[in-house]
Amino acid sequence: QVQLVESGGGLVQAGGSLRLSCAASGRTFENYVIGWFHQAPGKVREFVAAITRSGGSTFYADSVKGRFTISRDNAKKTVYLQMNSLKPEDTAVYYCAAARYYTGSSWSPDYWGQGTQVTVSS
Repeated sequence: QVQLVESGGGLVQAGGSLRLSCAASGRTFENYVIGWFHQAPGKVREFVAAITRSGGSTFYADSVKGRFTISRDNAKKTVYLQMNSLKPEDTAVYYCAAARYYTGSSWSPDYWGQGTQVTVSS
């Protein structure tokens, strides 16, 4: 089992940057694929990015490719989401999630954090 805590959200102007962190507890962090999802008001939760256990492979939603970068530091049990060139439509609550395997478009992680708010002003 793994517990996840997000941080780093806030208010930023369009074109700006934020870096989100997802800190995990538990002894087997390196056994989990970690991902980020976001949920805007009135919308369903959507996949943003994921990174495999070793960090060797990453996956992104089309809407964030070229702007967001996911990375992980297994020694620190932390995953990061660097968000650049932010747009007002990126405004949402961002959730960190974990699962033993990544299954593509149907991925439904087992463990979730509480979320951190990101607001991008125009």
